Amino acid sequence: MTRFKDQLHRTFHLNKVPRRIVSLVPSQTELLCDLGLEDRIVGITKFCVHPTPLLSTKKIVGGTKQVNFDKIKALQPDIILCNKEENAKDMISELEQIAPVHISDIYTIDDSLELICMYGEIFNIPEQANTLIKGIKKSKSEFEDFMSIKPLKTVAYFIWKSPWMVAGNENFINHLLVQNKLDNVFAHQSRYPEIDIEKITIEPELIFLSSEPFPFKNKHIKEVQAYFPNSKIILVDGEMFSWYGSRLLKAFDYFKGLSEICRDH
Repeated sequence: MTRFKDQLHRTFHLNKVPRRIVSLVPSQTELLCDLGLEDRIVGITKFCVHPTPLLSTKKIVGGTKQVNFDKIKALQPDIILCNKEENAKDMISELEQIAPVHISDIYTIDDSLELICMYGEIFNIPEQANTLIKGIKKSKSEFEDFMSIKPLKTVAYFIWKSPWMVAGNENFINHLLVQNKLDNVFAHQSRYPEIDIEKITIEPELIFLSSEPFPFKNKHIKEVQAYFPNSKIILVDGEMFSWYGSRLLKAFDYFKGLSEICRDH
């Protein structure tokens, strides 16, 4: 039996390399597939939409906040993969009665790389994990060079409507905003605060309307513009800002294009 720790420093034990995986986090499901582990996945959430075929080929066991424990138990998983932010805390103890649970805790790119390394060890695929880590580090370094002469801009990153909610500090989104040389005007608030949009006195240079979890569309730009007449409002791909793991390989190229849009103002 082998002893492991997750990103909350919780200890769990495995008596074999896991062959049957239940993943309750969309970005981690995508990461597993990009590490060559798709065949080992037996259960996913309804939000695990990448890669596309998964929803039709894997057993859907619920969402990220609520799952069907009986469905998970019937799958006889060797391990269940969770995330501190995305999965409900009260689920964990019951999941642990079914199989060992690994919980990720992601705030930075380094945390993401640590998770990939952990998966390399847990699933005995160190070479695949190292290759992915090297690729992300290379893309990050190239992006840092690209951004080195770009001016700093202020931004507000909206994630929800009714109530209006934004990304504050202490989350992966804010970390990536910093990488993009964007100064989050709500960074003085923790996590994902609700705001009274009618009472906001700050007017950032940029406002990002994210595609998830609330699906902001073009029709919302005019609505938000009424409150921020001098801000440039941009619809952004929320997956690029919040899906850690292998999505980072695509994210930095996306950020390069976004930077040109942001600074054409």
